[in-house]
Amino acid sequence: MNPSIARVTHRITQRSQATRQAWLASVQSQRGSGPSQRAGMGCANMAHTFAALPANDKLQVREARAPHVGIVSAYNDMLSAHQPYEHYPEAIKAAARTLGATAQVAGGVPAMCDGITQGAAGMELSLFSRDVIALSTAVALSHNVFDAALFLGVCDKIVPGLLMGALQFAHLPGVFVPAGPMTSGLSNDRKAQVRQQYAQGLVDREALLEAESQAYHGAGTCTFYGTANSNQMLLEIMGLQLPGSSFVNPGTPLRKALTAEAVRCAVAGVGLDRAAPLALADIVDEKAIVNGIVGLLATGGSTNHTLHLVAIARSAGILIDWDDFAELSHAVPLLARIYPNGAADVNHFHAAGGMGFLMRELLDAGLLHADVNTILGPGLQRFTQEPWLNDGQLAWRAAPASSGALPVLRPAGDPFSPAGGLRLLQGNLGRSVVKVSAVKPAHRVVRAPAVVVADQQELLALYQQGRLQRDFIAVVRYQGPQANGMPELHKLMPPLGALQDQGFKVALVTDGRLSGASGKVPSAIHLSPEALGGGPIARVMEGDWITLDCEQGILQLEVD
Repeated sequence: MNPSIARVTHRITQRSQATRQAWLASVQSQRGSGPSQRAGMGCANMAHTFAALPANDKLQVREARAPHVGIVSAYNDMLSAHQPYEHYPEAIKAAARTLGATAQVAGGVPAMCDGITQGAAGMELSLFSRDVIALSTAVALSHNVFDAALFLGVCDKIVPGLLMGALQFAHLPGVFVPAGPMTSGLSNDRKAQVRQQYAQGLVDREALLEAESQAYHGAGTCTFYGTANSNQMLLEIMGLQLPGSSFVNPGTPLRKALTAEAVRCAVAGVGLDRAAPLALADIVDEKAIVNGIVGLLATGGSTNHTLHLVAIARSAGILIDWDDFAELSHAVPLLARIYPNGAADVNHFHAAGGMGFLMRELLDAGLLHADVNTILGPGLQRFTQEPWLNDGQLAWRAAPASSGALPVLRPAGDPFSPAGGLRLLQGNLGRSVVKVSAVKPAHRVVRAPAVVVADQQELLALYQQGRLQRDFIAVVRYQGPQANGMPELHKLMPPLGALQDQGFKVALVTDGRLSGASGKVPSAIHLSPEALGGGPIARVMEGDWITLDCEQGILQLEVD
């Protein structure tokens, strides 16, 4: 085991002793004493449970003869990533019946899209929606009639919220069921180019809309490596969804077979073909959380997980902070380049070897804890395999021995970078994180005067007026969670990227967020303390010089 991985894991374990033990005690108090969660329910309570079920299912639930699986779904048909979930409940119920089990939809959770609300008032609800989703998940499971649960969700706040809610019912076995990415459309590089051209006034709105429509063209997750696809990586590397299932396209025979297999895992987790139930509490521990951080760093994943992973861990009584991310980042090499960290999309990453190749490389390098529990049982080695259909039947084989595309996916011995994709910045302005995996080395140190604004629209107006043709660091403040819900400021990326391409030294400092798709402009984000909480960012004046140094981890306002 890499000594940094071992040291950080030990530190987290020691730090979390009291909160972890309190959480485990809460989990233990919820474990039923009988073979079913429904044992001991009142007759009226039970009757409500199965009143609307088909006759055979009703009999199974009534007699508590077999596991009863709850489905928590983020389905809506406005969002491409969640649209495939429309028919999952019926498929899941059918698969459960073949196993002698039953399933019901326990409840639904909201699912909003940051891509739709970018730059609009709805974005101020985005981060809050995570906690609404967590609460909705808990409400769905609160009836205490299910022996296991399946969680259907993909995108930005949905997966963290589902997992946070699920961890309040961690005495149950739980399996996450992905829907997969849409097939590749317009390349991400070309899409970004058209966005910058539009910001510069070089193309019209019709050309921009056509490019966006070619990029986002069908059912499934957006294909860039933003928060949604970082979520899928995270669930897989933590052992919470099936090996190799993250990036299989929707509607394919393999995707359907994987969904049926997820049902089998949930039913098996109850204990029918295992010596003992394998609950979420047995899977999500300190080692699994560290594995998740390692995966995030090794793939250059979304900065949003410097928020979400902290909250997910806390929901299991585990205390992590940005110092843990920072130390691990120096130990974990960057093995993947997926847009915005490269030209490829997640379909290319999957074809090059995908999660199985990545996890084998990290395991062999001693960068992952192998001795963890997963939905398949003890040990992470099974996750170095990939699924395939052998005469129409789901089967497993070893991931490719070598990368199918070295510009996309590399072995641990020949990484894109010896360090991971995130850095912690500290100085007299506070603490922030910066994603460096997509920032070229020449742009990682910026010293320039501040341009101070209170929202992104104000900075966009300055750009459109031609007043930003110079070196500067944009200070966008009062964008923190206390101020307005910490919206993403992704609308700033095309103009700042265009200015960088013109040769100007530009950077961003903000107490707000950026999209998981943000890339080449160095951006100190999630600055804490935030402006509304009395943070020093509130005192920055126009023209003050700031040093943003990604290499040395410095964010400094140059005043006495």
